[in-house]
Amino acid sequence: MENWFAALTLFEKIYWIVAIAGSIILLILMVMTLIGGDVEDMGDVDADVDADTGIGFQFLSFKNLMGFLTIFGWSGIACIDNGLSTGLTIVISVICGLLMMFAMASLFYYLAKLQSSGTLKLKNAVDQIGEVYLTIGANRSRIGKVSVNVQGTLRELQALTDEKKDLVQGNVVKVKEVTDTGILIVNLLNK
Repeated sequence: MENWFAALTLFEKIYWIVAIAGSIILLILMVMTLIGGDVEDMGDVDADVDADTGIGFQFLSFKNLMGFLTIFGWSGIACIDNGLSTGLTIVISVICGLLMMFAMASLFYYLAKLQSSGTLKLKNAVDQIGEVYLTIGANRSRIGKVSVNVQGTLRELQALTDEKKDLVQGNVVKVKEVTDTGILIVNLLNK
């Protein structure tokens, strides 16, 4: 192996080193991504200028750079093996590397859009219409339950009311607020 590497030209050595190093690092990154390792803090150089807009299209990131180097190296080696000129080899390998960066950026962008935290945000229940499921005591005297649609799912949640009389099963209510402890404050909708 040592004799093989020593027999290569400097141009070929550069492509082999880039291809092998890029492949190893990219493989490690992909395995860490698949098993849930946090690879996001490994040097993403993209900048989100807008305020909390979620994940943006990240063309220049560490993962994408490793994808570029890997494909750059292997496509360059393929060009050299086919006897292409130095200039044409560089152009083809750069184009292939950039295509790989674009493909990876697109893949991670669309995968991130599919992701959902699954966390119920009770603040999303405010102003929703629901129905009393278990009697709610007047003047916040007894916790009851309401069926209300939150984040696209019908849920049974604990509720209190400031009404002067108990809210009974079947009453239609509107969520006025959510307490810090996650209990809904509801008002009778049809007074």
